[in-house]
Amino acid sequence: MIGRTLSVALVGVSGHVIDVEAHLAASLPAFTVVGLPDTSLSEARDRVRAAVASSALTWPARRITVNLSPASLPKSGPATDLAIAVAVLAGAHLIDPREPSQVVHLGELGLDGHLHAVRGVLPAVAAAVAAGYTRIVVPSANAAEARLVPGAQVVAADSLAQVAAMYGCDDAHPSPHPHRDAATTAQAASTRAAERLDLADVRGQHEARWALEVAAAGGHHLLMVGPPGAGKTMLASRLPTILPPLAPADALAATSIHSIAGTLDVARGLLTAAPFEAPHHSASAAAIVGGGARLARPGAISRAHAGVLFLDEAPEFPSSVLQTLRQPLESGEIVLYRAYGATRYPARFQLVLAANPCPCGRFYGRGEACECTSVQRRRYFGRLGGPLLDRIDIHVDVMPVRPATDAPGESSQDVAARVLAARERAQARFAHLPWTTNAHAASSWIRSATPADAIAITMSAQEAGRISARGVDRIVRVAWTLADLAGDPEPTAEHVSQAMLLRSREGAR
Repeated sequence: MIGRTLSVALVGVSGHVIDVEAHLAASLPAFTVVGLPDTSLSEARDRVRAAVASSALTWPARRITVNLSPASLPKSGPATDLAIAVAVLAGAHLIDPREPSQVVHLGELGLDGHLHAVRGVLPAVAAAVAAGYTRIVVPSANAAEARLVPGAQVVAADSLAQVAAMYGCDDAHPSPHPHRDAATTAQAASTRAAERLDLADVRGQHEARWALEVAAAGGHHLLMVGPPGAGKTMLASRLPTILPPLAPADALAATSIHSIAGTLDVARGLLTAAPFEAPHHSASAAAIVGGGARLARPGAISRAHAGVLFLDEAPEFPSSVLQTLRQPLESGEIVLYRAYGATRYPARFQLVLAANPCPCGRFYGRGEACECTSVQRRRYFGRLGGPLLDRIDIHVDVMPVRPATDAPGESSQDVAARVLAARERAQARFAHLPWTTNAHAASSWIRSATPADAIAITMSAQEAGRISARGVDRIVRVAWTLADLAGDPEPTAEHVSQAMLLRSREGAR
């Protein structure tokens, strides 16, 4: 006797519909799961057996072999528990074996037979719908997330007994389950939603605010250098408030990543605002770029996809961690190789670095209060590395705020309006090209579309070795953003000169 149903295996953000087959043979009782499962999936044998018994169903005294096909695809996590249980029940004819064969089942089983929420439901449901399977059973806790996918016919279930009853089994009864009060979680989500950061909170810092606006308008990476307490963290944390809403494709990708990472607030639906990630400087390389023993989980750079990755006290990060950012900054994705295969995650983010000018943080102005030697200062700032700094479009000094600076600056709403207008000009220009922001424009396009007299300003600096060829391209990209903010059709020599100043930590509006 064979029972069949469907589930989804995730590899990165890509979902693959898998066939779950249960073969029941007249032999000594045993339970085996094959098809390249990981440890947590292999343990499904015990969870499924206990869940069936707790649902007042008779466990078949047979030799049960569950196959997850295709067998060459690595499978991980407990999301296949429900599908395995349904296939076993269908093979034992405890439920109608025909009905579940074209239904996708996702969910982790508790020993009492109740269904627990799992990660990655959004990309899993999207993959199932794309493959033509629209009827999907998920735990009630994941139902809101699953319904974000257009075309999905989502069936929410609280227990295995409820799913069995849906397939015509009248003998299943769920065991008592303690009520879980979600008020605290809902209240926390409401509190987070109520928190509103605003650029008006930043006093003074006109040059740094202007650099932040330029970075937002063009999608450029930003480095802020200044003493402690100057407002670098305040500025960085308010960058998402002036960024445009996410495009539909970016919103779906970012939401899928956060679903896999387990950081998605389902009550707020699809992510429409730019994500903001700010890992501590003690974070490992695996925490930043992603990692895992079998198939890697998304790291901070992927959770910041279509948003902002902020590294405060950047020189305190290990050099090995900082250098892992170089390839994602160029390609917009990260590919993590493990023994069981490669996992690909999107990672197109805006990098914002904040750094003190020296270990003691007081080397600004005339530097009279600094206690560091010149060697210590060079060594400290040198931890960032030339190749990484060469990929940062805008470098700006953030000086201490004067005591008399009391008047608030422009609000995020006012600045966001200008940023959105500049982005729309760039999108209209790139309507038939594979990018939407100046920061991602191809070098070949940059060189051909920019007036020669504007680019000529950078030639002397390149010949003197002060900037690299990559630096020239990044300066010209910033010049296009300055032109968009000014409403000009193309950058002029003045825009390029200002972009060079913004790259040399001497920029001013």
